[in-house]
Amino acid sequence: MNPAATALAPLTADATRLQERIDTFAALSEPGAGDGVTRLAYTPLERQAHAVFTHEMTDLGLTVWTDAAGNTLAERPGTHPGLPALGTGSHLDSVPNAGAYDGIAGVVAAMETARLLAENDIEHTHPIRFVAFAAEEGARFGQACTGSRIVAGLTGPADLQTKRDADGITLADAMRSVGFDPAEVTTARWQPEEWAAFVELHIEQGSVLESTNTPIGVVDQISGSTRIMLQITGRASHTGGTPMHLRADALAAGAEIVLLAETIAGDTRHRGTRISVGKIEASPGSITTISGRTRLYVDVRDIDSDRQRLTAAELVDRATAVCRRRGVTLTATTLADASPVILPRRLRDTVAATCTGLGVDYRVLPSGASHDSQMINHIVPTGMIFVPSRDGISHSPVEWTSADELATGTTVLATSLLALDQQLRPTPQP
Repeated sequence: MNPAATALAPLTADATRLQERIDTFAALSEPGAGDGVTRLAYTPLERQAHAVFTHEMTDLGLTVWTDAAGNTLAERPGTHPGLPALGTGSHLDSVPNAGAYDGIAGVVAAMETARLLAENDIEHTHPIRFVAFAAEEGARFGQACTGSRIVAGLTGPADLQTKRDADGITLADAMRSVGFDPAEVTTARWQPEEWAAFVELHIEQGSVLESTNTPIGVVDQISGSTRIMLQITGRASHTGGTPMHLRADALAAGAEIVLLAETIAGDTRHRGTRISVGKIEASPGSITTISGRTRLYVDVRDIDSDRQRLTAAELVDRATAVCRRRGVTLTATTLADASPVILPRRLRDTVAATCTGLGVDYRVLPSGASHDSQMINHIVPTGMIFVPSRDGISHSPVEWTSADELATGTTVLATSLLALDQQLRPTPQP
């Protein structure tokens, strides 16, 4: 390695190379996904994506391993053995019919950072680890950030038996199907003393950066999320033979609750609260039969922890009253719950100073979406860099960030990691 290269000379990410990697991962999708990408957690396609990551990191001479949770890590050694690691990365799974950038942008930025360090023969005192997390999306099992929750000690073997997908497959069985033993996930836990800092690059999934023509977002806090399944039980009966006043229509009650959720989130007591009903199941599902059972899958998000939980409780209470009035019953089941986090000021300041040094405009903003950073911040001080999302759209085939915008973010990421390496290096002893 070149000792002179340790100075914080600008490292310029290659936009073309970044786009090629985005396209490579986008091609790994279930048949019939149309223009979108479908690569669900703990499926062979997710493992194929991790194999692409492994191949490139191995070619760069990094030490690569996959832990018991399915996370893939690659390490470039530092010049001072025994120092804790700096890290960066994101996830490679997707929601159904997704875009090509959510999570993947952070992984390709990590891959490009590794290549920039190798091609420029950069020395750094701390080891740098590049991470592709498993199962960040909660679309399949209702719980987000499974891979990072496991390394943070927030999810253990017993929890993996309780989460099921729409086909009834448990998270534990899904892991077994791709070669992981759920009983061994405790071995994947990160130890705080092994990590110095972590910085994740991600698309914003909102429109603040684009609308203000700002290339970089420095994230100060991440919203929490409470996910609830509301099961409404009514009485299935014939649509023609049952008068309106004698019905116990579970779907009609569900429709009122959907609008109730929107009303609660929009009132003046809930500035910053977001409630969505993202999935509805009605049975028996016949056009000539009144719904006897309806399930609503609700996501309550907030940057205020108390308000998040109080809002979820208020929704359940008021939904219960709706059901009572309509002659149906309600059962609420919490699927997942994650608290909001405030990210460390020191890392925010480092990324902001890096932007200033590079002449890149930035703004500090919160994240409304959950991220792996939210979980690993329990173990290692973590920062986040946002790059713009066109029209603020995400979890959609039209999700898009330009290659130049991603390259700017990657340049900031790589330079920030080197800045942290200098800040955190041990003081020489006299």
